[in-house]
Amino acid sequence: MTDHRMNGADVRAALGEATAVLGPAAEAGGADWDAPAGPLEWSCRDTAAHIAHDLLAYAGQLAARPTDRYLPLDLTVRPDAGPAEVLTVVTAAAQLLATALDAAPPGLRAWHYGPCDPAGFAAMGVTETLLHTHDITLGLGLDWRPPERLAAAALARLFPDAPAGEPVDVLLWCTGRGELDGRPRRTSWTWRAAVE
Repeated sequence: MTDHRMNGADVRAALGEATAVLGPAAEAGGADWDAPAGPLEWSCRDTAAHIAHDLLAYAGQLAARPTDRYLPLDLTVRPDAGPAEVLTVVTAAAQLLATALDAAPPGLRAWHYGPCDPAGFAAMGVTETLLHTHDITLGLGLDWRPPERLAAAALARLFPDAPAGEPVDVLLWCTGRGELDGRPRRTSWTWRAAVE
């Protein structure tokens, strides 16, 4: 595994991967964004909105720096927003998180079930973006896998006890999205974002 400390550039890279594969499907029409997103019960559209929600929440945590809770806010994407518009919201939320990360001193701590550093929020933002993009591509019937470099960095930060293996396959297994070398699919999991 890598020891790369994730940052705003990684969030922007994950966003670039997501929009490169999902953007054409959103613009062209014909794709069923109401279909379930891979193994999720959410639709592809709602899963994209969920990405934006989480990225905005992480940016808010970094900006406000609460030490004992999540901010009492939720992102609502209007029901009449089409897939391309939802992806624009994802872009805005990812850029807000990346900007908050760029401005955050390394010693900053904010709540995510304990004190979490900027690198942890970056890793969570990247992981949410990659995993849910993967879910959406499954739902839309697109052939796509998360990039290995980002998957490896996310694993190193959030799943330090992950088994050895190809980083994308291991990340998918760690998050209940596949089997790995005879290990059954996980039915529950938690990542470790908080630091000592």
